[in-house]
Amino acid sequence: MNVRKLRLFDTENMYSSENRDEYEKDYARLIQSPAFRRLQGKSQVFGAGTGDYYRTRLTHSLEVSQIAREVGRRLNKTEPFLALREHPGLVIEPEVVEVASLAHDLGHPPFGHKGEEVLHRLLAADYGLNYEGNAQNYRILMFLEKRAGSDSGLDLTSAVLLGINKYPFSLGDPGRMKGVYPMEWDDGIRYLREMWQMPEGCATLEAQLMDLCDDIAYSTHDIEDGIRAGKIQMNRSFFEDDRLVANTVQEIVQDQGNSGVGWDQVDIAAMVRQVFTLYLEQWEAIYAACGRETSRARREMKARWVSQFAARVGIIDDQSGWKRVTFVRDGEQDLELLRTMEILKKLAWVTLIKDFRVQRLQKRSEILLQRLWESFKDETTGRLIIPPDWIESYERQKAVWAWPRMVADYIAGMTDAYAEKVYGELYASRTGSIYERD
Repeated sequence: MNVRKLRLFDTENMYSSENRDEYEKDYARLIQSPAFRRLQGKSQVFGAGTGDYYRTRLTHSLEVSQIAREVGRRLNKTEPFLALREHPGLVIEPEVVEVASLAHDLGHPPFGHKGEEVLHRLLAADYGLNYEGNAQNYRILMFLEKRAGSDSGLDLTSAVLLGINKYPFSLGDPGRMKGVYPMEWDDGIRYLREMWQMPEGCATLEAQLMDLCDDIAYSTHDIEDGIRAGKIQMNRSFFEDDRLVANTVQEIVQDQGNSGVGWDQVDIAAMVRQVFTLYLEQWEAIYAACGRETSRARREMKARWVSQFAARVGIIDDQSGWKRVTFVRDGEQDLELLRTMEILKKLAWVTLIKDFRVQRLQKRSEILLQRLWESFKDETTGRLIIPPDWIESYERQKAVWAWPRMVADYIAGMTDAYAEKVYGELYASRTGSIYERD
């Protein structure tokens, strides 16, 4: 039995063609799902609908999948041990990484990370529950989405499910902030990990590659959007501003998630200035080479940084006895390049997310989501204003689907525009029509 192509429920491949590979079926199931289509209406950095140029969750996911698939192909040519397939988790199949990358952001609610933060706060305050975007991926893939012949999500292969599992923990465990909700962990992910004999706390190489390529995209594409929006100004007075450097350093110091890249080995402020100087010098050279055409220079700048990061992705032995996908130079982890990527990520964060106009929009979205939650959280009144198909699904599944979780699922599945529409119907003086279809 090929455990990588195992499905939890659809063991006989009902309602699917036999002349397609299992990963091709996964790809088709995913991109034809409503949850995937809705990514086009969810914010990446700027609000969805802000302009035709800026990325949404959909275009971001497509770009991550392209980078990950190409890097996966290269690694299979340059890392001989991958051909041994000595363990199902020590394999990189580009098709699996592609599908996992396409699915990695399905669980994000409307209005980006602010939406995730708000839903978690409301669930925790009212019911002691949590909301986490990575865990919500599994809610969608294993429970909420429906396909012909299945009442158990999209029923993807185990390789893809574990390829999304960059935080291989149950959120039911004390102190866990990221992972998988207990229902999906107990009903499948733990079983698959045990069948694969995955080391505790370790992610598959495919999940690690997807995660790293997500960071590559974030640290390059979001900056391109920031330059286009005028939030990142490509001149010396901007990059040499002491406040920008200080704010970037502060974000690095406060981020506990990047403590493993050796910040204690460097003067953080000096390295931030060094990276900013290098970035601006590259821009000036590319801008001149592109005939001082800003649009071309932006795209070329982004392409060069993506290429630089992607070319340095490799695999090394982990101290735990597993393998790690990371930036590699001379056979060792390239901490300098990892720190450089973190600095560019924080540059995007402090100039885009922390921009006061973006913060105003986020405050507005916080108020909007909180009022939607208040409208739906009481089951008696919520039943009257939540679409009937959701109520029907809840009635069938209420033994395992608590009302607060159902409300969170409903709100999280909204696009930015749909959340605005529902809010308008409930709180604006006049909007919409009873003949509109949800």
